[in-house]
Amino acid sequence: MSDQFFVVTGGPGAGKTSLITELARRGFHTVPESGRAIIRDEVQSGGDALPWANRPAFAQRMLERDLDAYSAAQALTGPVIFDRGLPDTLGYLTLCGLTVPPHVAATAKATRYNRRVFLAPFWDAIFQQDAERKQSRAEAEATSTVMRETYTALGYKITELPRIAIKPRADVLARQVVC
Repeated sequence: MSDQFFVVTGGPGAGKTSLITELARRGFHTVPESGRAIIRDEVQSGGDALPWANRPAFAQRMLERDLDAYSAAQALTGPVIFDRGLPDTLGYLTLCGLTVPPHVAATAKATRYNRRVFLAPFWDAIFQQDAERKQSRAEAEATSTVMRETYTALGYKITELPRIAIKPRADVLARQVVC
């Protein structure tokens, strides 16, 4: 476990990526969300490991990419802030009603982050769909709930981020990861 590895999780469209971008601008080490990169790669290559085509394959790609990112982050010093963590794959499978393969559950349990996990709650006022984010508002809200439950079940302490503008929201998170 790395006490310097912090996760920002939640549903789609809750401001996670904007927050991570702001923290990177401030000089924090950050790790981008794997889901969007996988979607772009799969669409470009004509693959089907997509959340609307082959959810189990999409989840496996997320797990692989997130394990690689976790491993690469070991070389960094100071706080590292992840846009989603390995437990998000477990939560995604649960949300979709899919069987969680034993290796996914084992990886989520064994690969640890700081005990404090930051949850960007569903935020209707900023939620937007796009070519890669096709989930409905109801799905986005359900995702936030499942991520809270998933991380809590794994022994993490959830800190809900306030629904405020990006810079003050980044201030809130930054104060808590450097203490």
